[in-house]
Amino acid sequence: MNAPQRQHLAAILVADAAGYSRLMEDDEGATVAALDTARAIFRSEVESHHGRIVNMPGDSVLAIFDAAAAAVIAALVIQRRLDVASHDVREDRRMRFRIGIHLGDVIETEGGDAHGDGVNIAARLQAIAAPGGIVVSESVRGAVKTRVAVRFVDLGTQAVKNIDDPVRAFGVQDPDASPPSRARGRRPAAAIGTALVVFAFAAFAAWKYLAAPESPPAAAPTAAPAPTVAPAGKPSIAVLPFDNMSGDADKAYFADGMAEDLITDLSKAGGLVVIARNSTFQYKGKARDVREIGKALGARYVLEGSVRRQGDNVRVNAQLIDATTGAHVWADRYDGELRNVFTLQDTIAQSVAKALSVELTKDESARLMQRGTGNVQAYDMVLKGWGLYLKQSPDEFKKAIADFKAATEIDPSYARAWAALAAVHWEIYTRYWGPALGLSRDTQADAERFLAKAMKDPTPLAHEVSSVMLAHSGQHAEAVAAAQRAIAIDPNDADGYVALAGALSFAGRPAEALEAVEKAMRLNPHFPSSYAYQRGLALFGMNRLDEAAASLQRAIELNPEDYWSKRLLIAVDGLAGRRDESQRLADSIRTNDRRGRFAGHDPLTIRGVTYWYPFAKPEDAKRFATGLAKAGIPD
Repeated sequence: MNAPQRQHLAAILVADAAGYSRLMEDDEGATVAALDTARAIFRSEVESHHGRIVNMPGDSVLAIFDAAAAAVIAALVIQRRLDVASHDVREDRRMRFRIGIHLGDVIETEGGDAHGDGVNIAARLQAIAAPGGIVVSESVRGAVKTRVAVRFVDLGTQAVKNIDDPVRAFGVQDPDASPPSRARGRRPAAAIGTALVVFAFAAFAAWKYLAAPESPPAAAPTAAPAPTVAPAGKPSIAVLPFDNMSGDADKAYFADGMAEDLITDLSKAGGLVVIARNSTFQYKGKARDVREIGKALGARYVLEGSVRRQGDNVRVNAQLIDATTGAHVWADRYDGELRNVFTLQDTIAQSVAKALSVELTKDESARLMQRGTGNVQAYDMVLKGWGLYLKQSPDEFKKAIADFKAATEIDPSYARAWAALAAVHWEIYTRYWGPALGLSRDTQADAERFLAKAMKDPTPLAHEVSSVMLAHSGQHAEAVAAAQRAIAIDPNDADGYVALAGALSFAGRPAEALEAVEKAMRLNPHFPSSYAYQRGLALFGMNRLDEAAASLQRAIELNPEDYWSKRLLIAVDGLAGRRDESQRLADSIRTNDRRGRFAGHDPLTIRGVTYWYPFAKPEDAKRFATGLAKAGIPD
């Protein structure tokens, strides 16, 4: 007698380990252990995304989800976690899974088995995926293309055994994931700094050069990622971190600073599209294939080099490579004294512009020569302090403050040092790190005082700090203007567009905010969680709740400590009627947040949350409060 069956529509996920037989033949014990780890990851993520494991025969997985978006998000997270789990394993010994997802009919039996055309199609999609890749059907793409922030690459139609009509397939590419390292052996430490808790509208969380933790990289994509969208005729360039050849690890900050300043210099040229630091520094210390990097970042050209600093002497090797062919466009070596380092940087930037046939205007040439200080010692202290600041911990912040203050003592007119002091003190204020650092005074007032000095010769960073402060105080038009001034100085500064997005969202102009943050994402393909938060905030303002939820979920995946995204997601879920999910998020905040650190503004009351999210329009604040109330959040 046949078991009772139930036929229904579901998202079907099929996964299979690539090269499993070879791995078993090489090292059976290690392969079995890796498979056990992988199975645990699949179970955990399928369950946490409201799916169900049907079975795990051998090295395969069959899972079912009620929603296609949940299946795609689960697959992305699984691939990231699998990559992280194997980071100590040689490349040729890593266990990578192919994943296929289809939205269609599935037949489930009372015994827990599942079969039917939907399962067959998902299995076929899995088979054409690259190891570590994800392939979905057209039905999945149509269901999630506005709900999950991924790229879809058309792979054409695929024949499926016993299915009359061919199935159109799409490769899924995570725009936040790093390309896998091609080097064998142990992977270098991935992140420059730890997660930045996003304050209020999170514009401050996306400061220039700020490196959020590297999201666990997805495995090899199924096809080349879509290139960065650049205005017609504008070449795009990525500046990779320069190698430190000084023989002293403590001098790494100087090599990093050289690359960062070249990014800043080239960004001042209106005829170039320059990829942001957060994306290019994902490749620090990793084996490099510039053609793959160019595809991943959407950059036509890649600038790489090395720095050797010995005493007062500096040697810089730099080379410009066409990422489409791997051919060298230009290369040179520069030797000089440390006191002439600014001239050296200017020479490299102008040589690159000339090699790319980019004509600098008179204003651009003048901006290129502006360093903010003529004192190399002050400049060196800022580079050293910024390297510490990027590590994103209270202890490193304290050391960074000392270096920034030393720079201002050497050169009291050095606006970049004052802007850095304003940024770090404002962040201390938003994180409530003052007591841990022994700062008894009001760090907000300190930030305002330092900003006033920075604004005597404002940098983009100074305008971004100004923008977030103005928005926090309810001066929305002024906040928008400040962010626009940052972009005017540096048109390629992705973080400037994120600051603008935050100001626009709270000013009641969410459509413009969405445009700004999506431009930032194009400039910074490996964007941190704060970018996804800003996109979610803009979509919330446009009442596109499902899309907002997907972006906020992405922000939380990138940074599990991002409580600002969680609080907004509580309201979004409340408005969308997802009370269980919103209450689960609320419970997680109450469990993990330390009591009393929000200075009387409890972030899980309506009054507390609306204090931290300063909407200009009463109707926006009312919608936020309504969402919280529907989620069971008290006044």
